[in-house]
Amino acid sequence: MPSSSRSSSQTRQSDARIEVVQAVDEHYKDTNHHDASSKDAHQDQAPRSPNVAQDQDGNTSQAPRTPMMAVPTGMPNAYAMASPMMPNWNPSMAMMMPMSGGIPMGYMQPVSSPYAQGVSDYNPLVPRMSLPQGVPIGRTVYIGNLPSDASVDELLNLVKFGPIENVKLLPEKNCAFISFLTAQTAAAFHADSSVRHITLHGQQMKIGWGKPSVPPPAVMLAVQQQQASRNVYIGQLDESTTEKDLRDDLTRFGPIDQVKIVRDQAIAFIHFLSIQTAMKVVAVLPTEPKWSGKRVNYGKDRCAYVPKGQQQIQAHNHQAAAIGLAAATWLGYPTGYVNQTNANYVPHDNSVSAHASLPSDMNARMQQPHPFGPVEPQYHQFGNRTVYLGNLHPDTNAEDICNHVRGGILQNVRYMPDRHISFVTFVDANAALAFFHMASMTGITIHTRRLKVGWGKPSGPLSPAMALAVQRGASRNVYLGNIDDPEMLNEEKIRSDLSEYGELEMVNTLKERNCAFANFLNIQSAIKCIEGLRYHKDYQSIKISFGKDRCGNPPRYLSELPLNRNGIPSKSDASADASQSSTDSSHHTSNKPSSDPPKPSSAT
Repeated sequence: MPSSSRSSSQTRQSDARIEVVQAVDEHYKDTNHHDASSKDAHQDQAPRSPNVAQDQDGNTSQAPRTPMMAVPTGMPNAYAMASPMMPNWNPSMAMMMPMSGGIPMGYMQPVSSPYAQGVSDYNPLVPRMSLPQGVPIGRTVYIGNLPSDASVDELLNLVKFGPIENVKLLPEKNCAFISFLTAQTAAAFHADSSVRHITLHGQQMKIGWGKPSVPPPAVMLAVQQQQASRNVYIGQLDESTTEKDLRDDLTRFGPIDQVKIVRDQAIAFIHFLSIQTAMKVVAVLPTEPKWSGKRVNYGKDRCAYVPKGQQQIQAHNHQAAAIGLAAATWLGYPTGYVNQTNANYVPHDNSVSAHASLPSDMNARMQQPHPFGPVEPQYHQFGNRTVYLGNLHPDTNAEDICNHVRGGILQNVRYMPDRHISFVTFVDANAALAFFHMASMTGITIHTRRLKVGWGKPSGPLSPAMALAVQRGASRNVYLGNIDDPEMLNEEKIRSDLSEYGELEMVNTLKERNCAFANFLNIQSAIKCIEGLRYHKDYQSIKISFGKDRCGNPPRYLSELPLNRNGIPSKSDASADASQSSTDSSHHTSNKPSSDPPKPSSAT
C-alpha cells in the first residue's frame, strides 16, 4: 500500500477512534459518577443510566451501551476490565489497550526473557490482560431479575459454591452481587448457573459479571489463619434462646442471611452477608457479659457445599489461595488484577519515559538493587501462574521440586531433565507471584545447586471446569484409604496401576494407617485416576478421594511473621525469616506424616 494511502487510512481510523473515545467519555460522565467515599451498604446509590446495573461499590452487571460495546452481554468492556489494575484509567486510556474480539489481548513476555516472543510495540510497563475470549476476570457474579419478594436466604439456598466473601442485595434494582473469595469459585458458579438456568419463585434469573476486585487483605489473612467465614458458631447456648433473639441481637453487626439453632447440641449458626461482619462478631461478642460464657467461633459457609469426605481438602485449597493473597499483599505487590494502593496510568511510550511516570513506591522498587540479580522487570507479569526453575542438578527428580514449592496448590508440574529445567503452574496467580518473589529473593537450593527463577509462558486463567474441580477439593494428590489387603500397600503396585492415568511424582504408603497417597504431576491426571479407579476390580473396597497438595502448605517465613494491629504480617525481620526458610529448604527431604490423627494428606 502506498505511504499516502496508508497515512490517509490511519488518519481516518484515528479520527474514528477519537469520536468513539469522546462518546465513551460523555457516557462515562453520565453513568459512572459515583460517591466512592460512602460505604454504607444500606444507602441507595443507583446508577443514573438504566443501561447499567450498579451496586454501592460500583459493581456493574454489564458495560455501558456505547460504540465501544463490542463484548458479549454480561461482559465488562475494556475500561471495566482495565480499571481494576489501573484505578486512575478512564475510558480514553482503556481504548489504547489492544483488543481482540472486544476482549483485551493477553500479556506479552518481557523482551529480556529467554521465552519472550518479539513484539515491536511491546512495553513491559503497560499491563495487558491474559484472558481468552469469553472468559472475564473477577470474583463477583451479578444476579438479575430477582423477584421483588425474594429474600436473601432464598437466593443463597440456590448457591452451592463458596466460600462467599460478601453478598449485596439491591431489591430496588431486583438484583444482587455475590463476591466469592476466589475468582475460580466465581467462574465455577457462573458457568454452572448459566447452564442450569436457576430460577426463583418461577422467574429465571440473569447471570452476569460484576466489576473485578480483590477481598480485603485482613479478610484473607483471617481466612488463612483462623479459617474465617461469614458463618458464626455459638456454643453452650441457653435453652431459652430463640432464633428471633439471635437475629434481633446480632443484626446490629450487619445484615443476616440465616439463623439456625441445633437444640439438642445447644449450638447455633448465624450466617451473615459478609466475612468482615462475622469477624466483628467473633472479636466483639466474647467481650460482652451476655456472651462471655459462650463459645464463639467460625463455622462452615453453607454455600460451600462439598461431600463430607472432601470438606477438609476443600478447606486446604481455599487456605492455600488465602496464603497466596496474604503473601502477595505483604510483599507489596498488586494482588490479582487490582492495585489497591496508588497505581497510576502509564502512557504507552518508550520504557524510559514510562518508567519515570511510575508511582514513587513502584519506581523505587524497580531501581532498588537486588541481591541476586535483576528480576524486577518480570514483576509486571500480573496474572501469570507459571514459574520457571532452571539450573537443576542432574540427580533432581519431580519429587525434589515439589518438596521445595510452598504457598499454593499446583495445577501442573512440567519437568525436563534433559534441559535441567522445570515449569510449575499454580492454581492461583497470587500464589505464583508470592512464590516467584520469595524464590528470587531468598533462593532455592536442590542438591547443592541454586536454582534460576523466572516466569514461564502465561498459561491463561483457570478453565471453568478446572475451577469447579478445585472448588470441590480437587488436587494432584489421590488418597487411598481403608486398605485391608497388605499386598495393596505396595508402592510398586500402586505406581504401576495409577501410572496409566498420568505421570506420578511420589507415592507414599502408610502401613500403620492402612492408606496411601499418590501425587501426580497434573490435577487432571488425578481427576481421571479417581474416576477410573472406581471401576478397577482391585480398588472396589478402597476409599478413594483427593488428598492435600503439600505444595499448598504455608511457607515457614509467612506463618512465623508477627502481625500488626490490622492483622497484616509485619515486614520487620522479614529478610531474616525468609533467609532462614531458604536455608532450611536446602536440606528439605520428602515430607513424612507425623503422628497426628489420620488425615487425607501425604505430607505435613
